[in-house]
Amino acid sequence: MANLTCRIKDYIQPFERHLALQELRALASGPVRPIDGDEATALVFEVAGALDANALRDALTYWHSVGPQGGLTAQVRSEATSVAAQNGLSASDLLGPRLRSEPLKPPRKRCLRYATHGLHEYRGKFFPQLVRALVNIAQVPANGVLVDPMCGSGTALVEARLAGRRAYGLDMNPLSVFISDTKCRALTLTPAALSAAYETLSETLLKAEAADDAKRYCLSLPCHDQTYLNRWFAPSVLGELDAIQGAIEKLESRPLRDFHRVCLSNILRGVSWQKDDDLRVRRELGELPGGAVVRRFLKEALRSTKVVGAFVAERGRAGLGRYVVREADARQVDQSLPQLLNKVDAVITSPPYATALPYLDTDRLSLIYLGLLPREGHRSRDLLMIGNREVTERTRAEYWRFYEANRALLPGATQILIDRINRLNNGRSIGFRRRNLAALLAKYFFDMRTVMQQMLKLLRPEGRVFMVVGNNRTVAGGVPMDIRTADHLTAVAESLGFQTLGNLSMEMLLSRDVFRKNAMQSEQIVALRKPRSQK
Repeated sequence: MANLTCRIKDYIQPFERHLALQELRALASGPVRPIDGDEATALVFEVAGALDANALRDALTYWHSVGPQGGLTAQVRSEATSVAAQNGLSASDLLGPRLRSEPLKPPRKRCLRYATHGLHEYRGKFFPQLVRALVNIAQVPANGVLVDPMCGSGTALVEARLAGRRAYGLDMNPLSVFISDTKCRALTLTPAALSAAYETLSETLLKAEAADDAKRYCLSLPCHDQTYLNRWFAPSVLGELDAIQGAIEKLESRPLRDFHRVCLSNILRGVSWQKDDDLRVRRELGELPGGAVVRRFLKEALRSTKVVGAFVAERGRAGLGRYVVREADARQVDQSLPQLLNKVDAVITSPPYATALPYLDTDRLSLIYLGLLPREGHRSRDLLMIGNREVTERTRAEYWRFYEANRALLPGATQILIDRINRLNNGRSIGFRRRNLAALLAKYFFDMRTVMQQMLKLLRPEGRVFMVVGNNRTVAGGVPMDIRTADHLTAVAESLGFQTLGNLSMEMLLSRDVFRKNAMQSEQIVALRKPRSQK
C-alpha cells in the first residue's frame, strides 16, 4: 500500500501537537515525515509503510484528515456533530431528513462537548481528546482494559468506550458515579428515543407550567434534607423542580430517566440561592418568575438531546466497549477490582488537586436533591476523600503525627516542602486553612502514594499510567510558594519502582464551566510505566 498523508488540526496547542505526533507514530508501522515545514509547523505529514487509511481515520485524535482524498477523521466528524446540534435543530429534526441533509462542518476551534461529554458541568474535567490520544500512545489493544480510579464525571470512561476498550471507573463522590454511569449508558440511546422523551417532557411540563406547591418529591426525602433544601431554594422553585422530577419518573426506561435527571442536576445551582460561580457555601437571595425553572430545564434537556442524538446518528451505537463504574476508594482498588490485578493496559486519570477544591460542597445540592448522599453523611465522606481540605484540629494533629512517624516514605524534596510550609506558618496568626496546609499536604502525598501502589498491582508488565496533575500555589508566612505537585508525584512514583517517561506541560485552556475563576493555570501529564520485570 502506498504512503499516506495525514493533515493535522490547525488550531491545536503545542502540547497537543506533541501528542498528535506521538499517537501517529504509535499507530503507524513506518517513519513519519513532515511535508510542508518542520515538525513544529507542518500541517501535512507523510507516513510510510503498509497502512489502512480507514483504520487511521477511525483512531486518530488530533488529526483532521487521512489519505489522498482528504477523508475526515472519525474524531473530526464526532466533534462536528456538536456544532450541527446548535444550528437551530428541533428534537424532532433528529429523526428527519434535515439532520441527514445538513453537511458536517468541521469545527474551526477546540470542541470539548461532543457525544455525552457536555451533559453536566464538572470542575476539573479532562479534555476528551487528550484521553483518546493517550489510549493510542499507550497502544491499548482492541478490547484492552483501561482504569480511571478517580473517574470524576467519566470523561476517560466515555472515550475508552467509544474506542472499543473495556473501561473501569471508581470514585467516592456518588454524583460523579451517577454522571459517569449515565454518560456511558446514554451512548446507547437512539435519536428516536431521545426525541420522543423530550417531546413528552415538554408537553407535560408546559401544560402545567405553574409550580406544584405540594412538593411531593421533596417530601419523600429525609427530614434533615428537606430542611436543608428549604434553606437554599425558594418554595416556588422546589415546586417546579418536583414537577420536573415527577415528569421524568414517568419516562419509559431508566437510561432516559437518568439522562434527564442529569439535566435536572445541571440546573440546580443556577436556580438555587447558592452564588453561582463561588466554590464556597454562600447564599445570594433572589427571585425567579413562575415557570422559569421549567423553561431552564427544558432548554438544558433540548440542548443535551440534540448533542447526544446528533452524535449517535453520525457514529451509530456499534463497537462500544463494555464499562463498569462504581462508588469506591482509589486507595483500595485491589479490593474493588480484584479480577483486574496484573491485567490492566493503561491507567488514565486526573487526581484531585491537593487541598484545592471542596469537592462534595460544590455538588451538595445535587447530592441531596437526587437522594444520592444525605446531608448528614457529607462530613464523614468528605474526610475520606483524597485532597480534602476540611479537617478538625484533632484530625490535623493526627495527620501531622502520622507524617512525623512515616516521613521517610516520601521523597526528600516533598519532606522539605511540607516542613518549610509548617515552619513558616507555625505560631503565626493565620486562618485555619493555612494552619492546616502542611498536615493536609502530607496526607495528600501519602494518599497518592497508596493510589500509585494500587496502580502497580493493577497494571500488566509495561502497562502505562498517565496522570493529569494540577500544580498549586500558596502563601506561607507571607512567602509566595509554588507547590509543584506533578514533580512530587513523579518522585513518589520513582520511589515505588515506576519507570518515568517524562512529564509534558499543558497550556491550560480556558474552562467554560461555572468554576473557571478557580481553575488551575498549570497542569502536567505525568507519564509512567510499570517495569517488565515487576509483578
